[in-house]
Amino acid sequence: MSSNWLGLGLKLLPSMMDAKLLLLLVASSLCLSAAIAAQQTCLADLDSKCDDAASGDWEGEFFPGIPKIKYEGPTSKNPLAYKWYNAEEVILGKKMKDWMRFSVAFWHTFRGNGADPFGAPTKAWPWEDGTNSLGMAKRRMRAHFEFMEKLGVDKWCFHDRDIAPDGKTLTETNKNLDEIVELAKKLQEETNIKPLWGTAQLFWHPRYMHGAATSPEVKVYAYGAAQVKKALEVTHYLGGENYVFWGGREGYQTLLNTDMKRELDHLANFLQAAVDYKKKIGFNGTLLIEPKPQEPTKHQYDWDVATTFSFLQKYGLTGEFKINVECNHATLSGHSCHHELETARINGLLGNIDANTGDPQIGWDTDQFLTDISEATLVMSSVVKNGGLAPGGFNFDAKLRRESTDVEDMFLAHISGMDTLARGLRNVAKLMEDGSLDDLVRKRYQSFDSEIGVMIEAGKGDFETLEKKVLEWGEPTVPSGKQELAEMLFQSAL
Repeated sequence: MSSNWLGLGLKLLPSMMDAKLLLLLVASSLCLSAAIAAQQTCLADLDSKCDDAASGDWEGEFFPGIPKIKYEGPTSKNPLAYKWYNAEEVILGKKMKDWMRFSVAFWHTFRGNGADPFGAPTKAWPWEDGTNSLGMAKRRMRAHFEFMEKLGVDKWCFHDRDIAPDGKTLTETNKNLDEIVELAKKLQEETNIKPLWGTAQLFWHPRYMHGAATSPEVKVYAYGAAQVKKALEVTHYLGGENYVFWGGREGYQTLLNTDMKRELDHLANFLQAAVDYKKKIGFNGTLLIEPKPQEPTKHQYDWDVATTFSFLQKYGLTGEFKINVECNHATLSGHSCHHELETARINGLLGNIDANTGDPQIGWDTDQFLTDISEATLVMSSVVKNGGLAPGGFNFDAKLRRESTDVEDMFLAHISGMDTLARGLRNVAKLMEDGSLDDLVRKRYQSFDSEIGVMIEAGKGDFETLEKKVLEWGEPTVPSGKQELAEMLFQSAL
């Protein structure tokens, strides 16, 4: 911009022949340049000094006026402060940050634009220029790391195609991804932030309209395999601790044109090939499957945790995969998030949680930040019983509402979500310290602590023996379930 002012001065000089005017223009140019340099937000112009289109280099601040978010306690009125999440505080034998292992989702946070099926995008962040260029991808990645540093989160999650643009060929696409990954690696080394998990986006491109691993077209199956191969390599290279499979289009719209058995067999073979390649490259991270019942397909094969567990058992994959439970997906499948977490936990499958929620009045995946204290307490009770989530954690697979368009809203949403789960953990600690709810549950099943109960739980309760005991006991007395008391005790901790 300063060169334009200088150009104007030189054009005026022959006609005005005024050295003072020239000096004034030069001084104005320098002042304007200084003012621009002092601006803390990146201009939405890849040709500006703020960002070079080829390199994406930029040294400014993306979030001016937003300080590093600190813990100030429950009495704080500062919206840009944690009230309940105190990373270093020890609760139930662990630091809060180790219970939570929070992660920022790159796609919702930095690729979400507020568009929906009925309306155009509503968000235009200061650093965006409306392109999907490599330069823009680099600028976006720098903004992402600054955001995490200010938020105090040391983990992130990504889809391959969200961080780097598609090319005209797979080779060109992989080259684009490599370039962005090198920048991410550099930023990780500078900040000590690493991926909680990575994944391949196998649902957006038209080639995947019938699915990837369950596509009826063998060339699409192969392309999906090549994409997952690269995504596994990238996740491993960046130090990711997990890798996620979300099969948004691994299902069907109608059974009239679907060979379900063949598609399920193909899906199992695809996942087994991923296991084999993970081991070949020395990636020790956990492979996770994220269940969802439908949307975008009418029926998704990994409908819920129980369905996914059954699939893994049938195909001999139970020792190779764990479950990434998304709370909004749980409610779409007709369950509570607590139910899905407990189903995963008691079967040794709970590996990670996508921390979000849906609207009970809306029947689709709204991906809202979890702010319900009661639900957060139930979620954290499963996490505590599981002994934590490591090497998994909590990923905020949640997006701002379409109407929330201020940069500050990105911070407010994450602060609220983190505080909600932290408050849930504190509530679990209170419930455990009090012990009344645990005691109620213990007493409800205490008859199985008897000799005959122990025999049944050991698998030795044959029908003949049990019949003799019934004839001896007579009609059993059935105690109250005390549900209302249980609810009262639970609510008292909130």
